[in-house]
Amino acid sequence: MTRLIAGDAGGLTLHTPDSRTRPTTGRTREALFSRLDARLDFTDLRVLDLFAGSAALGLEAISRGAEQLVAVEKGRTAASIAARNAREVARAMPHRTVHIDVVPQRVETWLAQAPRDHFDLVFIDPPYDLDNAALTQVLVDLLPALATAADVVIERSMRSGTFAWPDGYREVAARRYGETMLWFAEGRLEA
Repeated sequence: MTRLIAGDAGGLTLHTPDSRTRPTTGRTREALFSRLDARLDFTDLRVLDLFAGSAALGLEAISRGAEQLVAVEKGRTAASIAARNAREVARAMPHRTVHIDVVPQRVETWLAQAPRDHFDLVFIDPPYDLDNAALTQVLVDLLPALATAADVVIERSMRSGTFAWPDGYREVAARRYGETMLWFAEGRLEA
């Protein structure tokens, strides 16, 4: 069972896709958002959730005050569940106006036409079988969509090995939580 941890919709249970997706564990999400809470104010942030699955990471940011979420997920079932979760989160916060779009599309296709200079916070939680070269290409393609000094968080398996942060990113931290690694970076540093 996946629940939102904090914020206006904190405690709300989220639906999760089938066993082919792996939701971020509660412990890992708590650690991730604890680190982000110490670093930034979620109020009015524009958030992008790539390889979104149930969109739990992006919806947690919405619950904590983010204004906009775009969740990109190519799996039809997962995208449908993410859209259902988005509707339920929006209903749980009737006093706030939020903009949540779930895009049922491949990440690489969506990034080719993404808005420029837009997102303040990005979550990237690709399938384990996405190789590191493909992840690095996603980061390159993402760069134009980032606002200056955007926060980028990548979740990967320990077994995935190291990937290369391309130019335009500065790694801030890397943390291990069991089998999961979280990498934190700032992106689009030129200004």
